[in-house]
Amino acid sequence: MTVTLITGGNKGIGFETARQLVELGHTVYLGARDEERGGKAAAELGARFVQLDVTDDASVNAALATIDAAEGRLDVLVNNAGILGDGPLSGPKALLVFDTNAVGVVRVTEAALPLLRKSSNPTVVTVSSSMGSFWAVTNPERPESGLSAALYSASKSAATMLTVQYAKANLGIKFNAIEPGATATDLTAALGIGRPAAESATTVVRLATLGPDGPTGTFTDELGPLNW
Repeated sequence: MTVTLITGGNKGIGFETARQLVELGHTVYLGARDEERGGKAAAELGARFVQLDVTDDASVNAALATIDAAEGRLDVLVNNAGILGDGPLSGPKALLVFDTNAVGVVRVTEAALPLLRKSSNPTVVTVSSSMGSFWAVTNPERPESGLSAALYSASKSAATMLTVQYAKANLGIKFNAIEPGATATDLTAALGIGRPAAESATTVVRLATLGPDGPTGTFTDELGPLNW
C-alpha cells in the first residue's frame, strides 16, 4: 500500500487530494497545524492525522517520526501547505510567506528524504503556481498578467526552483511541481477566482501516482509543461 503525506491537508486542494488518494487505496497521512480541524478532516476521509506546521522544525520532525514508526517508509510527499500573504507588504509578512511557501518545502522535504529513500517508487509533488512564472505574469494573454500577489508569486517561483534543484540532487526520487489551476479556496478568496478544489486536485493526484519511469524536475499544469 502506498504511504502518502500531504501538508496543509485539512482543506482546499490538500483535502481533496487526500480524498482522491484514499479512494485509490493510499494510506494518507493528513498534515495540518490545527489538531482539531486536522483530526476532523482526517476522520472524514479515512486518513490518518499528524500535527504538522511547515514553519516549525520540531513539528515537522515529529510528524515524520510518527510516520517512520508506523510505516517505516514514505512513498509520496505532497508539499501543499501555502498562504497568500495579500494586502500591504512588510518585512514580517514577507518572512512568513516565504517561510511557509518556500522554506516549508525545504523543512518537510529534508525531514522526509530518509523515508522516501526507503520507497521503491518515491515521489514528491510540490503545489506551486504559474503566478511564480515570469513568462505567465508578463504575458498579456495569460490571466496571471492581470493579478497582483507579490509575495505569493515570488515564493512560488522559489518553490518551483527548489523542485528542479531537488530533482537534480536526488536522481532516485521524482520531484515535480504543479500549477493546479485557479481554484476557489480560502487562499484565493481575496482574488475572487477559481474552480472547485476537487477538479484541481486531480492534477496533483496525477503527479502523485506516477510510475517508476515518470518524469522528474518538471513544472506542469493539466495541459502539460509550463514555461517559467
